[in-house]
Amino acid sequence: MSDSIHRVNHEIRQRRLVVLKVTDLTPRMRRITLGGAELAGFTSLGTDDHIKLLFATTPEQQHAIDARNLGRDGGARPTMREYTPRRIDLVNLELDIDFVLHGDGPASTWAAQAAPGQALNIAGPRASMVVPDIFDSYLLIGDETAIPAIARRLEELPAGRKVLAVIQVEDEQERQGLASQAQVEVIWVRRHEQDLLGVVQHLALPEGRLYSWVALEKSLTRQAKTLLLEKGVQEDALKAAAYWRADGTADDE
Repeated sequence: MSDSIHRVNHEIRQRRLVVLKVTDLTPRMRRITLGGAELAGFTSLGTDDHIKLLFATTPEQQHAIDARNLGRDGGARPTMREYTPRRIDLVNLELDIDFVLHGDGPASTWAAQAAPGQALNIAGPRASMVVPDIFDSYLLIGDETAIPAIARRLEELPAGRKVLAVIQVEDEQERQGLASQAQVEVIWVRRHEQDLLGVVQHLALPEGRLYSWVALEKSLTRQAKTLLLEKGVQEDALKAAAYWRADGTADDE
């Protein structure tokens, strides 16, 4: 096993899966359980991996999905959104994806009406960023879109590790239970009542060798990263990602 953070590339494969179950976790978070024979061989080694969900808004896009031709020859390209695989069960061929029901966008709109039997095509992940168990403590900062990745990491951490998680949510109803063998403190920040960046600025960093991870709206991620570096967080043990953009755009590459 490598003793440093490292990237593992995967063969990109498109898979056609079927909705098995729909579960509402909170008023704004819905879990879709997908399954099917094509899930066999699926690999996700990093807790914050991303897969592409493929959506069609035109007949040409649907044809590209059905033909498994994602615009490589200059043809129609499906609308794509990136999501974290929340749970993978290759024995029962099940994959959980958690969606924030925010009222707009192709993924949220699809999840709001999803029902067992419907199909969804996915692709990836392209690669995994593997963080081995070499840190004493973890600082995890995110909003609802980051909860699946935060929850996966907490579930994989062993006893003896300390975690401080700062999670921005809409309101108290959006809190979720987070299981871990590690010693975990969660600070829930209510979006319209508390200043997330103010909370980050006044954090007491966990002791020991620290891994920090931030996933928020693009501008908030940038500002939170700056604050953490000013607080002395080591940049080579910090990952900061923009999980969404306030203007509604998304990276479809």
